[in-house]
Amino acid sequence: MNQAEQSLAAPPAVIVIFGAAGDLTKRKLIPALLNLSSQKLLPSQIAMVGIDRVEMDSETYRQTLSQEISSFVGEGFDQAFWDAHIGKAYYMPGDFRDAECYKRLKKFLLEVDKEQGTPGSYLFYLATPPSFIGVIASELGKVGLAEERDDCWRRIIVEKPFGRDLDSARGLNMTLHQSFDEHQIYRIDHYLGKETVQNIMAYRFGNGTVEPIWNHRYINNVQITVAESLGIGDRASYYEEAGALRDMVVNHLLAVLSVVAMEPPNSFEADAIRDEQIKVLRAIQPFDSERVLSDTVRGQYGKGVSGNGDSVPAYIDEPGIADDSRTETFVALKLMIDSWRWAGVPFFLRTGKRMPGRYSEVVIQYKHAPNMMFRDALDRRKDISPNQLVLRIQPDEGISMEFNAKVPGTAFNVSRVCMDFDYEDYFDESTTASGYETLIYDCLRGDATLFKRADYIEVCWELVQPILDVWKALPPRGFPNYPAYSWGPEEAGKLLTRDGYRWRHTTQ
Repeated sequence: MNQAEQSLAAPPAVIVIFGAAGDLTKRKLIPALLNLSSQKLLPSQIAMVGIDRVEMDSETYRQTLSQEISSFVGEGFDQAFWDAHIGKAYYMPGDFRDAECYKRLKKFLLEVDKEQGTPGSYLFYLATPPSFIGVIASELGKVGLAEERDDCWRRIIVEKPFGRDLDSARGLNMTLHQSFDEHQIYRIDHYLGKETVQNIMAYRFGNGTVEPIWNHRYINNVQITVAESLGIGDRASYYEEAGALRDMVVNHLLAVLSVVAMEPPNSFEADAIRDEQIKVLRAIQPFDSERVLSDTVRGQYGKGVSGNGDSVPAYIDEPGIADDSRTETFVALKLMIDSWRWAGVPFFLRTGKRMPGRYSEVVIQYKHAPNMMFRDALDRRKDISPNQLVLRIQPDEGISMEFNAKVPGTAFNVSRVCMDFDYEDYFDESTTASGYETLIYDCLRGDATLFKRADYIEVCWELVQPILDVWKALPPRGFPNYPAYSWGPEEAGKLLTRDGYRWRHTTQ
C-alpha cells in the first residue's frame, strides 16, 4: 500500500475478541486499539465486543479495563481520551464450546450495530488457546456469522501456534475453510508487524546499493537470532506442549528468513509478496535423518546467575515442569536454500530462553575482501574483519553496517567501525506502531500482506516435521545442557565453527 493509503481510517466494523478477559487482550489488543484510535486510524463507527467465560456485563467490563489500562499503555496514556471512547467496548459472557453462545452473539452484534451505526462487518479475533480455534470457526459458520454480503465483510484472525505438526496444521486449515474462505482468514505473526521486519523489504528493494550484492557472490552467511533473557514465566503448560522449535522457529524465525531471502515481487500486492516468500521456503533443502543429527541443535537451560547476580532455577525446576522434561528451550539450525541467489550460503537460525540478553536481529556477513595490499601492515595471524550488516528487530530497532577503516596515526592499522541507524533518532515514536497495531489495522482494511496463507503454514511444518520425528525417536542426552544466561549449548557454536564461521554475540 502507498503512503496515502496508510493514512486512511479503517472502515466501520465491530471487532469481536474471543478471550477478552485474557492477558493478550489486556496487554496488547486493547492498547493497540486505543493507539490506533488516537492516531485517527479507526472510524467513529467502531465497536469492540469481548467474549469470555467470566460472568460480567458490559459496564463491569468497562470498569475493569479502566482500572488496568494505564499500566498497560504506560507513558502517554490520555485518561480523557480513554473516557471518551470506553463506551464503544461491550462484553458478553459465554462458553466457546456452547452452540447457544453463538446464537446469542449474533443477536448481540445486531444490537451493537444499531447502537454504534456499524454496517454488519465483523472482525473476529481469536485470542484463545489453540484448542478453541476450530470450534469457534465452525460455530461462527453454523450461525451465519462467517457469511459476507456486498455491503459487509467478515474476517477472522487466528493467533499462533497454528497446529503442532504437519497433520494438525492441515486439519486446522480444513476446518477453517469449512466456514471461511481463504481471503477471510488472517493467520497472525506479530513479528511480521514490526517496523524493522517490514523495513527489510524497503531496505533491500528500495536501495540501488543493496539489492545488486544481496546474493551468494558477496554474502558469506546469514544469521537470524531471537534471544530471550526470561524463562517460561507462567506459561509452563503451553511451553511443555510446544517447545522452542514449535513456538519460535515455525512461527517467527522462518517468517523473518522468508523476508530476508525472498526474490523481488512484481508488485507490493499481498499475494505477490506471499508467493515469493513461499518460494523461498520451498527451496530450503529438506531434512533427512542424517541432516537432523548434523545440522540441528537442541538445548534446555539449567540453573544460572544473571549479570546482576540473580540466581535462577533450571527449566526442570520451574513451577509446573516435570523433573524429567525433554522439552527444548533452545534451538539452532543450519539451512541451505537451493536457488541461484543463495547457492552455497548457509542460513543459521537460533532462538533460546535464558540467554544473556533480549534481542532479535538478522546478521548479513559479507565475504572477505582480498588482503593482499595490506599484507605488510597486518599481523600474519590476523585478517581484516569481514563486513557485517546487522538488521535489529528488537528492542532497539535499526540497521548498522560494520566495515573497516584506517586508525588515525602514522602506522597503517585497520580497525572495524560502525555506521548506525536507529529508528528513534530519525522518526517520532508516534510514527512507529507496534506489531499488533499494524496487523489489526491491516486486517480491518483487508490487506493480507503481513499475514500467513494456508500453504505458507503447511510448508513451514513440512520443513520441521522430520526434525520433530527424529527428536521424538531419539530423546535428548544430557539435558540441561547449557547454563542460564549463556549462549546455549556448545554444539550450537560448533554448528558454525566447522564451516569457519562464528555467531555474532551481543547483549544490546
